[in-house]
Amino acid sequence: MISGVSPSIAAFHSVAAAAHGRPAGETGESARVSDPSQLSEEQKQEVEALKERDQEVRAHEQAHARTGGPYAGAPSYEFERGPDGKLYAVSGEVQIDTAPIEGDPAATIVKMEVVIRAALAPQEPSGQDSRVAAEARAAKAEAQTELRKKNQEEARETSEANQSVDESAHSRASDAYESAESLAFTAIEAAFNAAA
Repeated sequence: MISGVSPSIAAFHSVAAAAHGRPAGETGESARVSDPSQLSEEQKQEVEALKERDQEVRAHEQAHARTGGPYAGAPSYEFERGPDGKLYAVSGEVQIDTAPIEGDPAATIVKMEVVIRAALAPQEPSGQDSRVAAEARAAKAEAQTELRKKNQEEARETSEANQSVDESAHSRASDAYESAESLAFTAIEAAFNAAA
């Protein structure tokens, strides 16, 4: 799952499982048995539930981290000790950089696409994952608007420069035509004067 940590960093969090109605970290019975053969049937079921949850949490957070690439940190986990004395991951998070790339809307668009994919990478994205994906979509849309404006401005500047070059060329051509016309009239006038 993802939760906001700062304007530029978000965290993907998996939903913490309250195994058997207990918050993460609580052990339930005070005496824990480390020998699996000495566990009660209820304790064995709890261990199986914790193993399953551990696999889900790790797969969820690793999906975020793998897909987030250079923008994602390593997963961190919260653990619960099972009746067998072992620790099992019951929730976790992955930090991800969600800040736009200053002055480069095209790079920001690419980055936000990675963030969106990372947020939605697990099979069952959490509500927080979906919120981070929505924020990244908004940042991507803003960058797309900025890029369109930048491209339009560059196109306008190129068009103005081309128009200026065209006007300059037209002016030079007109000057050359007038100069040639003047020389022609001077030559004709000189020919008439010579003939007279």
